[in-house]
Amino acid sequence: MQQNIDLSPYNTFGIQASAKAFTTVHSVSEVQALIQSPAFIQQKVLLLGGGSNLLLTQDFDGLVVKIEIMGKEIVRETDDQVVLKVGAGENWHALVLYCVERGWGGVENLSLIPGTAGAAPMQNIGAYGTEMKDVIVEVEAVEIRTANVHTFSNEACAFGYRDSIFKQQAKGLYIITAITLALTKRDHALNISYGAVRETITALGYAEPSVKAISDAVIHIRRSKLPDPAVIGNAGSFFKNPTIPAAHYAALQQHYPSAPGYPAEEGMVKVPAGWLIEQCGWKGKRTGNIGVHQHQALVLVNYGGGKGNDLWQLALQIQHSVKEKFNIDIHPEVNVV
Repeated sequence: MQQNIDLSPYNTFGIQASAKAFTTVHSVSEVQALIQSPAFIQQKVLLLGGGSNLLLTQDFDGLVVKIEIMGKEIVRETDDQVVLKVGAGENWHALVLYCVERGWGGVENLSLIPGTAGAAPMQNIGAYGTEMKDVIVEVEAVEIRTANVHTFSNEACAFGYRDSIFKQQAKGLYIITAITLALTKRDHALNISYGAVRETITALGYAEPSVKAISDAVIHIRRSKLPDPAVIGNAGSFFKNPTIPAAHYAALQQHYPSAPGYPAEEGMVKVPAGWLIEQCGWKGKRTGNIGVHQHQALVLVNYGGGKGNDLWQLALQIQHSVKEKFNIDIHPEVNVV
């Protein structure tokens, strides 16, 4: 247990904020021991994975617990499928590459998403037409109240768009310790319909789609659009893409014929938040040490020395302008503390 720890190395925004107390856990038994200790029970707690979905607006007057449970284990395997259990602390992109290198399909569209395996199901991470819910078999988690280990099936996780039971009814009640994925070994359901994946595969010289080709294409696209947190502090996409009624989208197209939209649940259309923000004139805007990225309006950035609360105030201004111009609410994808 450490005291007064600088959290800037533990969040991809690089925001300077201190934690009153800080510790790491490396196993289920360590999690169980920690949550029954006075150090955990007597103060507020912040669970930390890769810090890639976090905006710290102030010092944290409590205990920060960094999840570093590692390991990968094949639970079962057939000629068609491999079921893989992964520790919550494993780096997500490294895990994707591990699967791609072995020709296992299912997570290739989720390449280069920052964060850890344990955080992935919390917000049902997704990109280029694939979501976490498409590959999750189950999630293992320790219940904070009892220290018992629970297993959540895919259905029990109640996955929604960037959402799950762990952000709703079970928020703050469990610590995710492992996830189990079902991956294909052949006859892959390759998804190249979203964005520029198909065109990028061809541009990279691949004759036809494959697990490796899709992963390489997604990595190429993301690197061309999104800044590297190691160079410029950011948390990737700051806002979720909103879904609006089809009638609202039709009205939007009357004024903006080129307005992009993608079919969502029945009667709804998903509109890229980045496009809405760009239309409001925010792309590339900078105020002091913070701003909106010049190539992707969906990404808020810390150029160095920026304050978390200033970034949050910028986000609120962006929300207000989108609401005012389009009558569309956009909500943060990032966890604001």
